[in-house]
Amino acid sequence: MPCMGIPTQLKTLEDLVAQAEDYASFAMRSLGHVPPTLFLIGPDGPQVFMPQSMGDEDSKDDFATAARLLCIAHAATAVVMVLEVWAKFATPGEPFDQTERPSEAFDRQEVVVLSGEERGAQQQRFLPILRTDAGGFFGFGEPVMPGADTIKGRFAQLLPPKAPDAEARLLARAMLQLKGIAVAQPGTEEGPPGASG
Repeated sequence: MPCMGIPTQLKTLEDLVAQAEDYASFAMRSLGHVPPTLFLIGPDGPQVFMPQSMGDEDSKDDFATAARLLCIAHAATAVVMVLEVWAKFATPGEPFDQTERPSEAFDRQEVVVLSGEERGAQQQRFLPILRTDAGGFFGFGEPVMPGADTIKGRFAQLLPPKAPDAEARLLARAMLQLKGIAVAQPGTEEGPPGASG
């Protein structure tokens, strides 16, 4: 899938989260769903990556691996993962059943998750999807912002613990090329990285 350009003035995690939320709203209004998307900021400027597919567990793992490599290749200082998912929230005063998959829960909610991080800070926002009676996108409900300690899973902790050196960046770029993922070179007009093919 081709990548979209994003404003070059993005500098902070808050800027990136706001851009990701605007993107999610645009995608819901124009497509009716939000494709999985990675936004990042690094010294080369803002970048966006969308996988070609996420239809099975292997492709989800591949996207998570590619996201981590892109963060290294671009020396990312902030990153936001955007995913449309089924969520299940705990009811106050009742035990939470962790064995039930959210996609199979009776009380599940359709949400867009914005999962952002920078070194030393994490931020997560769930945007409940509100639909019309006919099933079209109406808007987002009141955001749910869980504590940062709840950010876990394959799409969490995408940034390396410390800024990568030039050698690590080159190695990450080479690994991405082996996976068939085009990486924009600094100072070129290629635009943001995206899956080739």
